[in-house]
Amino acid sequence: MDKIGQAYEMLLTGAALILAVLMIISIIRSVLGPKISDRIIAVNMTGTMVIMVIAILSVYLDENYLVDVSLIYAMISFLGVVVLCKVYTGVYLQKKNRKADLGAIEDNVERQAEETGREGETGNNTEQEDLL
Repeated sequence: MDKIGQAYEMLLTGAALILAVLMIISIIRSVLGPKISDRIIAVNMTGTMVIMVIAILSVYLDENYLVDVSLIYAMISFLGVVVLCKVYTGVYLQKKNRKADLGAIEDNVERQAEETGREGETGNNTEQEDLL
């Protein structure tokens, strides 16, 4: 093997090792992420790094079919992230609507308590009787 071939081999091996270390860090981030959005991004990064490793293996092993495998994996990874984002936004909107509903209920309870307190002071209980 000539020197250029050895240099390419060292470069590809080094790149694959660096990506392996980064994948481990990304997997840890996807497990320990404080928010679901951090986990989605970490899973997406891991998928991208797997695609790069498959492409590096394609060059290193001189196997052209691995490029097709990496492209298929890229499409599957993209669809997975889109589905996770749809699920996340649905859950987020449900929580947001639930908080808004609870806030409106609390405001109504406070307003009714204030109205009841004022009516008790003035002696006008007709509206309170209508509510019951």
